[in-house]
Amino acid sequence: MSAGTPRSIVLLRHAKADWAQDSDHERPLAERGRADAPAAGEFLAAHDIDPDLTLCSSAKRTRETWKLVVGKLSRRPRTVYEERLYEASLGELIQVLNEVPDDVSTLLVVGHNPGMHGLADALAGSAEGDTLNRLSRGFPTSGVAVVEFAGSWKSVEHGVGRLTEFWAPHQQ
Repeated sequence: MSAGTPRSIVLLRHAKADWAQDSDHERPLAERGRADAPAAGEFLAAHDIDPDLTLCSSAKRTRETWKLVVGKLSRRPRTVYEERLYEASLGELIQVLNEVPDDVSTLLVVGHNPGMHGLADALAGSAEGDTLNRLSRGFPTSGVAVVEFAGSWKSVEHGVGRLTEFWAPHQQ
């Protein structure tokens, strides 16, 4: 793929988690999260978002979210459980994106806030319709943001993309 190849970064915040006695990393999904995660998968499928690669945080709630989302997709993409996505800073998230192989045109990242919100906001140099306005109100659990850009994954940086979609199950 050339440097001008169109690419998509799909950011998915994990579904609503329970506040169990477990460590933060091992918190499971709450009942609402188990209901909302499949809706995120249905949104992706309805919009023909077909990731080549999924990077999923190693936390239990992100793994459970991904399991419920992927069941709604037409095919299961290659999935990598990435420790660095848990509690990652904006700079660390961009570094992870910069390491994505250039044969990937659509990347799905299943992660946490404030990282997913910060990353969507930082990458979106422009936006379609009112997507940026809706993103400015927050990035709810099970929310999805799609940022498109042209170029190599090594070129991902602040303002590189266009926010084309922003969706959340309880925010329309």
